[in-house]
Formats: sequence, C-alpha cells, structure tokens
Amino acid sequence: MAFTRTRTLRDAVLILLGATCMHLASNFMGTVTDKFSGDIIVNTHFNSPDSIVGELPDGPLNANTNPDPVPHQDLLVHNFSPSQTRPDLDHEFPETTIMSHAPGWTVFENLYMSNGTLFIVSSHPPSSFPDIQYITSTGLAAENTPENIAARMPTSANMDFITPEQARDRWGPLEPEGKNRVWSVEGNTFLVNDPSQFLDHYYHFCAELLLGAWAFWSGAHDAIVEPYSPLETSAPPLHRAIFAHADVHGWRDRPGFNSYFLRSAFPSLTVEVQSDWEDRIQSTSASGMHARAWHFDKVLFTDRSAAFRGQVCGTQVQRTAAEAIHHMHREGNLTKLWWEPVRRAVLRFGGVDEDTLDVGLRADVNAMAHVKKPDGQKISSSLSARKQDVVITYISRQGARRHLVEEDHDALAQALEDMCLLKGWELNIVMAERLTKDEQVELIARTTILLGVHGNGLTHLILMSPTPISAVIEMFYPGGFAHDYEWTTRAMGMKHFAVQNDTYFTHPNLPWVGYPEGFQGTKIPVYAPTVVKIIEERVAGYLPNSELLMPINRLGD
Repeated sequence: MAFTRTRTLRDAVLILLGATCMHLASNFMGTVTDKFSGDIIVNTHFNSPDSIVGELPDGPLNANTNPDPVPHQDLLVHNFSPSQTRPDLDHEFPETTIMSHAPGWTVFENLYMSNGTLFIVSSHPPSSFPDIQYITSTGLAAENTPENIAARMPTSANMDFITPEQARDRWGPLEPEGKNRVWSVEGNTFLVNDPSQFLDHYYHFCAELLLGAWAFWSGAHDAIVEPYSPLETSAPPLHRAIFAHADVHGWRDRPGFNSYFLRSAFPSLTVEVQSDWEDRIQSTSASGMHARAWHFDKVLFTDRSAAFRGQVCGTQVQRTAAEAIHHMHREGNLTKLWWEPVRRAVLRFGGVDEDTLDVGLRADVNAMAHVKKPDGQKISSSLSARKQDVVITYISRQGARRHLVEEDHDALAQALEDMCLLKGWELNIVMAERLTKDEQVELIARTTILLGVHGNGLTHLILMSPTPISAVIEMFYPGGFAHDYEWTTRAMGMKHFAVQNDTYFTHPNLPWVGYPEGFQGTKIPVYAPTVVKIIEERVAGYLPNSELLMPINRLGD
C-alpha cells in the first residue's frame, strides 16, 4: 500500500527557503569556480618563519666529483593540478602531465603504455618536458663501461611523445560510435625500471628505492604528517608496485628483509613483476586496427640509470634516493617527520611498543612543543623527568666475509663493555643473522648509537629514531670509504662517523671514495679507544649535528 502526504503551507515555505539558498550558493560557487578555472584548491598546511631546521650544503659533498655535472631539469615540469574527476577514456585521450620531476624520479598523470613503449600524450612540444634521459633508460643491468653506458641511454622505443590526435589515430575507435582502444590501470602505480641487479639487496631496495620513493611521492603531493602517534600522512596511497625487470625472486634479498619491509610498510600494495609487465606488453603488441594501450591514472616512475645522470647522485653521493630527497628539500616539500609513517609501520609490524616509537619525539623538545593529543592537550617531554636512554648496538660481522681483525674486535667489545658499565648505558653486541627479523627491528628501534663494519646490517639505520645523540659509526679498511650509509645517516637527520683504524671523519670533512685492496677482507683494523671517544663525546654533546640533510619542520601551533 502506498502512502501520500498532503503538503501544508509550512512545507511550501520550507521548499521556497531551500530553493533560495541553493540559488544563492550556486551564484557564489560559480564566482569561485570561475576564478579558479573550475577547481577549488585548499592549502591545509603552513610554514612558519622559524620552521626551517637545517640547510642543504651547497656544492659537492666531497672533493672527488666528476666535471660538468648534468643540469637539473626542474623548470621543465608542468605543475598542473591533479585531475578532480576521472577522464572519459572511452571517448577522450586525457593529456599526460608531470606533477614533479628530478633525475630518475617522475610523477606522471595519464601515462600510456603500448607494446613496451611509454607514451606521453600531449599537445605541448616534447621540448617542454624533461629530456627522457633524465626520466628513463633501457633498463639494462649497469656496468661501468662506455659501451654499457651508451646501451642504457633511452630511445623513442622506451619513451615517446605523441599528440592527442596521433593517439586517436593509434588507439581511437574503429567505428564512428565506437570506443577508444585504451584500458585504464586505475589508482596509483609505482613503476620501477631498475634491473634486479640492484633490487635483491636490502640497502639498495629499502634505503635507496623505497626511501627515495616515499620522499618523492609524499613531497610531490605536498603531504603533511599528523604530529601525533600514529603520525598518519596525507599522501595518497600507492596501490601497486611493478618491477618491470625483476622476476618473483629478483626484488627479494636473501635475508628476506625486502619483503618484510615492503609488506609491513605498505600492507595493501599489489606487486607485479617482469612476467606481469610482459603480459601487459604482449596484450598491446598488435598494430593497426588491433592496436591498443594501457592508461595509468598516476605513476611514480623511477629509473636508477636516469638518477645517475643527475648532479647529486651522479657526481656527489652515488645514491639514487639523493636526487629525490634533495629535490623535495629544495622545494620545501618535506616535513621533518616525512619518513616517520613508514618507519613506524615497520616497527609496529615487528611488535615495537608505543613508548619506544615515541623516543625520537620525546627527545625533540622543539617538536614536542607543538605535538598535541587528539583531545587538544599537549604532550609533555619526558627529558625533564629522566635522563635520555643511551642504547649502543654493535653489529658484529665476525662471521662474514668482511670483518675486523679478530684481536681488534675483541678489544673493541671489551672497551665498549667497560664504557657502558661505567656510564650505566645499555650495550648490545649482536650478529644480526642470529636474530629473528622481529628481534632485529625491536633492537634497532631502541638504538641510539649504531656501529659496525661497512656492510648491509647498517641499513637498519633507517629504522632508528633520530634523537639529538643518534649516530652511526662505520668502520672501514684504511683508505676505504663509500657514501652508502654516510649519506643515508644524514638524510635521516643523524650524525655519521667514518672510522679508519685510529682516525675518524665526519661531514663535511670526508675522505675520498675508495675501495683499496683489503676493503672486502677479513683483516680490517680498528683502534678501540677512537670508537669509545666518539661515543662519549657524541653523547656529551661535543660532536653535534652540522649541515645535515634535515627537512623543514611544519609542526605548527
């Protein structure tokens, strides 16, 4: 049975008032949308004059740089606003735009792929985009030979430019009322063009690829981080990662930390590998009336070879993430806590408690002045109530191919024990391979001073909490040095010390990069008193941070 209701005079008045309000609102919104070309964009964060907490050092980080650095491509980016509505791919070819670009790192909107070629569809000339050598490469494994360097240079078979009209000729409808032969890969895609040569390694995968990817992705979206645990980010989620040149084992390291890290940091991420990418290529390999293409909504595209053509990576630190982080730092798009959502996700997965997670926040008095609970109450720093904990972790490599002289290792262990007993500090001397992943993660979350011979175990520094005394001490064979953990430590806002037997170096006074005979050997000497002195002076505040890669602090009142 249907029921009807007779309208009263009161109903008529309410309808009239509602219509009037809608009319006024439409006129107002029409004025606003005309002014902003159809988009209303609200900036939800701010920078305060005293929010800059560090400056990037100008010029090379080291004296041994290559001449004629590659010029940066910042001015060639179309900084168009992200699309607010989904394009009609059945009848249109939405043009490709670049949200942000640095050598080796690019965020695209509306990127196309057909038969293995990435297509930029645009009515703008190719010269208005970055040169493709700073975006992509052939994806071949890297060798340090002129022939290999030339073979990795991209061609139009890797990335090409076509106009919307040319796209219509290629993939347009076959009949007047038909639909375009383009299929959309919806959501946000992380497309990795690196060879597996650099993916199946914990440092290169997590401390270069993922570190750079998160900096560039969050920076490209001008993301903010909520200054309260769990410190969620406003950056949009990544839905899939495609490793175009790695099989199912090609992105996994032997200890298994790559998959542990990726799955815990991005639990909803779908992973596609080389065979999946080849499926996509094969399905669009036909020509003529059977040609078709894939359309990607938004893509974070990364390429290792392209990053090495950039100035920071190629001539200064040889770390691909440096191009991403330095670029976003220059743009002012990295908050002080930009890495914290990823770090905390991994640590929580490993079972680390909330009190340990907040060590860095409690130690950062400036940050704590702005951090509030959901109820609006401020969190008080615990520094006034207790002395900051000092936890020293020495990752021993005595069972690995690269380790200390046995007598020097024993002397170092004894000296560390004596110092910690005297000071009341916690000391952990561990072989990482003898601990579970959860045990390693829990230990590193509490560590304030991490030391060890140059090696993969130091990658754990990306999970350390950056406190005012946090530091990494890396021991090298005399004459040996590499930027791997030095640059990464500074990018995390901590202090790095390179020790060569009885001598130590720290930024900006660093030794030249070198791999002398003995670098990979089992007879690396170290003078224990030098290491002890570094630790004692660092904790005492005599060796403070200086010229670190510290992003801006957007923690407002």
